[in-house]
Amino acid sequence: MPSDLFDLSGKIALVSGASRGIGEAIARLLAQHGAHVIVSSRKIDDCSAVAGAICEAGGSAEAFACHVGNLEDITRLFEHIRSAHGRLDICVNNAATNPYFGHVLDTDLGAYNKTVDVNIRGYFFMSIEAGKLMREQGSGAIVNTASVNALQPGPMQGIYSITKAAVVNMTKVFAKECGGLGIRCNALLPGLTKTKFAGALFDNDDIYKIAVQGIPMGRHAEPEEMAGTVLYLVSDAGSYTNGECIVVDGGMTI
Repeated sequence: MPSDLFDLSGKIALVSGASRGIGEAIARLLAQHGAHVIVSSRKIDDCSAVAGAICEAGGSAEAFACHVGNLEDITRLFEHIRSAHGRLDICVNNAATNPYFGHVLDTDLGAYNKTVDVNIRGYFFMSIEAGKLMREQGSGAIVNTASVNALQPGPMQGIYSITKAAVVNMTKVFAKECGGLGIRCNALLPGLTKTKFAGALFDNDDIYKIAVQGIPMGRHAEPEEMAGTVLYLVSDAGSYTNGECIVVDGGMTI
């Protein structure tokens, strides 16, 4: 039995949306436990800053720009991974978008398309490309960052909540169909977390108060509190998990 169930030495990990917030926290933690992390998001400068910080701290990382709403970007990313590393052990689909905050009846086509392209289509084809590499090696772990909004729609976040519900079922589909190939797929459902992405919730006192009231610990979470769950899911400690959707609400695992 391994002496360190969280040892990721020799593992290649891809984290999308890793230039800040929850994705950055995940990338840093995976690197701290020995993984070589491919830090990915839309802007290469932001990716490079995080990858550089990881390397300065003694970890191993590289930066690669990828907009997951662009299928050509996904193709280029995985061509690089195959060429440079020949394998992929961990894929964390964390990049997401929420361009519209308002009443569902006022959602326009542009906001709808952008949200669906990134949050559903992007996760789907990132998982397919990761899964193909993992199938070849007979092992791998995929984690999708969904949201508690998948279970209970957030106020003024209609289309975002809908896409996150789709991510939960997508996770179950991949878990069921890929488990026999040695590929595990699980989902993280963060609660209210202090990130730039969630800025609209923190800027609106009325909505923030409502959100906090529904959290068992009565407070919002920090990005670092999400990262530990992902480490568990992709490590030997979580090797028996598949198809599980773990809710992390206010720092408390439910």
